[in-house]
Amino acid sequence: MQTQAHQTGQITSTRFGDVSYDANDVIEFPWGLPGFAHVRRFVPLAYDDKPEFIWLQCLDDAAIALPTANPWLLFDDYDPNLPAYAVAALDIQRPTDFTVVCVVVVTKDAEEMTMNLLAPIVINLRLRRARQVMLENSNYSVKAPIPRKGATVDT
Repeated sequence: MQTQAHQTGQITSTRFGDVSYDANDVIEFPWGLPGFAHVRRFVPLAYDDKPEFIWLQCLDDAAIALPTANPWLLFDDYDPNLPAYAVAALDIQRPTDFTVVCVVVVTKDAEEMTMNLLAPIVINLRLRRARQVMLENSNYSVKAPIPRKGATVDT
C-alpha cells in the first residue's frame, strides 16, 4: 500500500517572515474577498500567544494577512443566519463540514479592536473552500467593538 506524501510550501510574508505550510491546509476563496479580488489562496496561522486569533496569510500576495477570530469566543450570543446561496455555493452538507470566522480590525497601537459580524467568512473544512458572506436582514455590525475581557491598566 502506498501512502500519499504531504506537499509543503513556503512563503516569505511581510508580517511573519518565512512560513512553511502543508498544501492540505490551503483554503481557496474561489470568489475572492471584498477588497482583495485578485487573491484566492490563504493558509491559516495560529500563534500560541494569541490562540483566539487565526491569521489568514495570503499565498498569492505575501503582504496580505487578515486577522480573524472565532466570533463565539468574543460574542457568545452571536447567531448568524447563513444565506442559502452560501451553503449551496460552498457545498455544506453537514454542520461538521464548516466553521465560521470573522475579520478583526485593530487600530494603531491596538487602541480599538472591532470584528466584522455582518460578513463572516464561512469555511468548508471538507473541501478547503471559503467565502465571505453578507448576512441578510441582520442588525450585526461590520465594526462591532470587541469587549476587553480581564483588561488591566498599568499605573
